[in-house]
This record gives sequence, structure tokens and C-alpha cells, in this order.
Amino acid sequence: MSVRFGLAGARHVLDAALAKADGIGRPVNVAVVDGGGHLLAFARQDGAILASADIAARKARTAVLTAMTTEQLGREAAPGGPLYGIEVTNGGLVIFGGGIPLAGADGAIAGAIGVSGGSVEQDVTVARAGAGAFQDLCRP
Repeated sequence: MSVRFGLAGARHVLDAALAKADGIGRPVNVAVVDGGGHLLAFARQDGAILASADIAARKARTAVLTAMTTEQLGREAAPGGPLYGIEVTNGGLVIFGGGIPLAGADGAIAGAIGVSGGSVEQDVTVARAGAGAFQDLCRP
């Protein structure tokens, strides 16, 4: 059975990501979307890069639409890769780290998190914290 994912779950994911960003001392933008790529929750920390708000939302949407992390998609979309050029489809996809699909134990994707504002490594670290919080929701 797939996980039911709504605003309460999105806030749980968002809060965990924001706490991680605070912990590493990097203000970021965090977007959480549902399984259709629609925004459920968003936060822009004080001092986060303005342009990264859109990037965070696109990372989350990209992760849902492709059912893979944006980091994985970047490898597949590299020149000569099987998905080369995909970033110009679907209204613009993001092909660097910081977007992670949120899948239940059955593998069904309930949503995704996207983080932007730090280095790619910082964005991935913060997104993983949010994804870990989602896994907490999946435990009986």
C-alpha cells in the first residue's frame, strides 16, 4: 500500500530539511511536492539566494516526474548519455543534485523534495535529511 502524503507529511519533511540546513549553517530554499509534482510546502530561509526558490521547486518536480534523484538524472543526461537533452523538456528540468523522490516501502512515489541555495553537496545533504524524515512516516 502506498503512503498517503499531504500537508502534514510535507511539513514534517520540510521541517527536517530546514533543521539540517540550520545545522550546517547554510540558508536554503526547500520545496516539497506531491506525487503529481504540485507544491505542498515551501520555505525560503532568511538569507537564502532568491533565484534558488525556483530551482528548489524545479528539483522537486524533476524528481517526481523522472522517479529518480536529480543527481542520477544528471548522470543520465550527460553528453552521450541516454537522456541527453532531457533538461529542456517538461518546462525545464534540473539535472544536478538536490532533488529526491519520496517513495514508500512499496516503491510508489508519494512526492519529492527539492533543495537549492547551497553548494550541490549541501543541497543534497539537506534534501537527504528531508527524505529521511519521509521514511519515518512510512514506518508502522
